[in-house]
Amino acid sequence: MPHMGFLTIGELARRTGLTTRTIRFYSDEGLLPPVHRTGAGYRLYDGASLARLELLRTLRELGLGLPDASAALAGAQSVARLARRHAELLDEQIRELQQRRAVLRAIARTETELEGVRLMKDLASMTDAERAALIDDFWDEVTAGLDINPDFDAGMRSAKPALPDDPSPEQLEAWLELAELVQDKDFRARIRAMGEAHSAARAAGETMDAPFEQTRDQWLNWTTRASEALAAGEPPTSATGRALAAEIASAFGKPAAEVAAEIASGTDARAERYWQLMAVINGWPQWPAQVPAAQWIAEALRTVG
Repeated sequence: MPHMGFLTIGELARRTGLTTRTIRFYSDEGLLPPVHRTGAGYRLYDGASLARLELLRTLRELGLGLPDASAALAGAQSVARLARRHAELLDEQIRELQQRRAVLRAIARTETELEGVRLMKDLASMTDAERAALIDDFWDEVTAGLDINPDFDAGMRSAKPALPDDPSPEQLEAWLELAELVQDKDFRARIRAMGEAHSAARAAGETMDAPFEQTRDQWLNWTTRASEALAAGEPPTSATGRALAAEIASAFGKPAAEVAAEIASGTDARAERYWQLMAVINGWPQWPAQVPAAQWIAEALRTVG
């Protein structure tokens, strides 16, 4: 029971939900000095003590250590300043936790063995410069010794993964997937084969010198129209398919069947995934999946021969 208007440690415990042991510890540490003692030496507190204890509990729940909480209660540092500092520390902890989660998800997705865990962790903590170097190494290998249209080559290489200071879990996971993809030997071989086909076409006299942006935009126009036809349930043999195939063959200046073969050889879901992941990492607008549309176009081209 309160004694002469004072509160005992037990009463403080009942009002705050804290244990008597915790309150006694705070008192021993000087964070909650008693305002009076009984003849038997029992500590007594008042309403101001109760308010101070409630504030102390709040500060502790927000993550402040005892020194910072003590400084705040003593007025040595403002609560606002301490809150800002601890918010920054929490932000850093959150980033670290998100990075760990991204690594763990990547390990689970790829069923990485023990020896690959450290590699995953190292990939997650790379700097932008290190990420760019990994992408440059990929393009250096898949285009080495090939006669690639310089503008096209520069366009493909220009996209670099640049994570923001506070990346989302999705961006971190996208980077880990992209890093895994560009180091995959089969993927490198597939992109190398595409580069070899490009180089062979140039050696055969095809200029293939259309600017990268023009080539990209033209292809996006064709695949968008093909996607619309697909969504409408139109087969490649439809009038829409035949008209689009004729337009594409004319733009290439080759027989439709030959263009169909080129498109089929250059269509790869993993290559498309490369650009989708790059868009997630960099916060770019996401292009719709084009592989189904490319396959539809190739079939339409075969139809018109």
